[in-house]
Amino acid sequence: MSTDPLVLAVDDEPGILRLIKLELTTQGFRVITASGGEEALQAATEQQPDIALLDIVMPEMDGLELMRRLRERGPLPVILLTAKGSETDKVRGLEMGADDYVAKPFSPDELSARVRAVLRRASGPNTIESIVKAGAIEVDLNRRLVKRNDELVSLTRTEWMLLQHMASYPGKVMLNAELLSKVWGPEYRDDLQYLRVWVSRLRKKLEEDPSKPTLIKTFQGIGYMFVPDGHKDASAE
Repeated sequence: MSTDPLVLAVDDEPGILRLIKLELTTQGFRVITASGGEEALQAATEQQPDIALLDIVMPEMDGLELMRRLRERGPLPVILLTAKGSETDKVRGLEMGADDYVAKPFSPDELSARVRAVLRRASGPNTIESIVKAGAIEVDLNRRLVKRNDELVSLTRTEWMLLQHMASYPGKVMLNAELLSKVWGPEYRDDLQYLRVWVSRLRKKLEEDPSKPTLIKTFQGIGYMFVPDGHKDASAE
């Protein structure tokens, strides 16, 4: 049996479903499709998808109601497909717990990238280490504690969430949009200045010299990396 992620795509436009299936299948996903809410619920029960792509505007049962009913059956990552400019639906979807949204018309490449990012967030860190060390800093992911030279470091909730996400994937570049979506919500995914401000605050508490960071590296135009002990230096700013 294939272990490739199974995507449930739901849209009342056949052309959209064909495009989604073609692109995601090419990218290594398995895809099942449904043209309405009841058909989607039956497919989800029978095949247990790993993630759902739901069009918001559909007859009989809209995407928000479908998301609610799917979530009643268990946790399921959801990406909403929204009409361009439908800010009200977008906000409602995020408030109801959607993991992300993609505005129509969408780029197939962007769609597959969003699916991978949401699946990665939903599956959690791929490391079994609960304590990550970087120089004088020790991050205990289970106990949610940070020490510097064995002294506790006081972090705000937002600072901790940002550090936690980076430290959960030590030595890997976390994309700007992914950090913004994970910590503040998908509506912030393009607010790079917001991310820079909070990274700067975190560096002031963790780095020996915040002007020359060694623990939280910047990859210009891409994202940030938490650099653990033993990690070979990478090209960063």
